[in-house]
Amino acid sequence: MMKRKILVVDDDKKTVDLIRLYLEREQHEVLVAYDGRAALEMARQRSPALVILDWMLPKVDGLDICRILRAESDVPIIMLTARSTEEDKLLGLDLGADDYVTKPFSPRELVARVRVVLRRSLLEEEVSPALHIGELVIDFAAHEVWHCGEPVRLTPKEFKLLETLAHEPGRAFSRTELVNRVFGPDYEGFDRTIDVHLMNLRKKIEADPNRPTYLLTVYGVGYKFRRE
Repeated sequence: MMKRKILVVDDDKKTVDLIRLYLEREQHEVLVAYDGRAALEMARQRSPALVILDWMLPKVDGLDICRILRAESDVPIIMLTARSTEEDKLLGLDLGADDYVTKPFSPRELVARVRVVLRRSLLEEEVSPALHIGELVIDFAAHEVWHCGEPVRLTPKEFKLLETLAHEPGRAFSRTELVNRVFGPDYEGFDRTIDVHLMNLRKKIEADPNRPTYLLTVYGVGYKFRRE
């Protein structure tokens, strides 16, 4: 893995120093911030390749930072928090986080997850042609989606899910397959996460989300993209 610029955000200096130590061993450049406002400023000015983000922060909390960064860029985000319920994880992922690590954590495991997320981010930069179907246009290279001539704003995970399904129209994917494609084989979350992302996608690209024409449910299996 090539050297990358990583922003670490946590209000606990010992935690930041520990993460910095392990990331610098991997030859990464480490940026640090101890509150939410400083984190946003640092992310906008230095354009990190990845953000490790604590949930509970002074001034601006981690969820708000995640929401803001996701609206402004595709930078990968790993949430780092003591909150470990399924609902908390789904909330963070739904806001656009790429992975979720709970405290107390193993620094070696965190570094391994950093590798996975960075590797996945590089793969997503591969160029693919645009797809036109009905009133929907998916530009894989530009990471842009248009519906009825209007741009559709998707989170990186929503786009990856749409891209995965649209690349193989008519093929039924199981939830497990989609989790592996969208989040990677090392993801330890829940298959139900895919349902949340797919529901949000339908709201954004379907004329009637309750009667979808693009993103179809295959009962007993999972989901598929409409065949032309």
